[in-house]
Amino acid sequence: MKRSFFVLCAVLVSFTFSSCDLGDDGPNFHFVPLQIVSAAFTLNETYEIKVTYLKPDGCTYYSGFDIVKPEITTRNVVAIGSQRTDQDVCTQVVEEKEASFNFIVIYDQTYLFRFWQSENENGEQQYFEVEVPVN
Repeated sequence: MKRSFFVLCAVLVSFTFSSCDLGDDGPNFHFVPLQIVSAAFTLNETYEIKVTYLKPDGCTYYSGFDIVKPEITTRNVVAIGSQRTDQDVCTQVVEEKEASFNFIVIYDQTYLFRFWQSENENGEQQYFEVEVPVN
């Protein structure tokens, strides 16, 4: 459900930017993953998962999360940014930013959250993992 919401948002953002006549036939941005460096949890019926990610430059803007469920209680979480491609000059300052999403626990098993960090030299996705027990 959340993934569909973010895909819909991405499509709406694409239509919004592509409907403006900027004098160029191509898109002026593309989506890029943003490195997540930490996460915080609040125990309740609904977890607010707070995430700190790295904004790599002045041409990249936070767009949301892509959350994939590869197993019943495993969630792969990627912070998504949109990166402008029509700018010749971008500030090269890396900034830590925060965002959050709500997660409703529906299983009585331990959840494993895998937060995307980077891609290694072999093209393998690197995650840091957080196990959240359910009482």
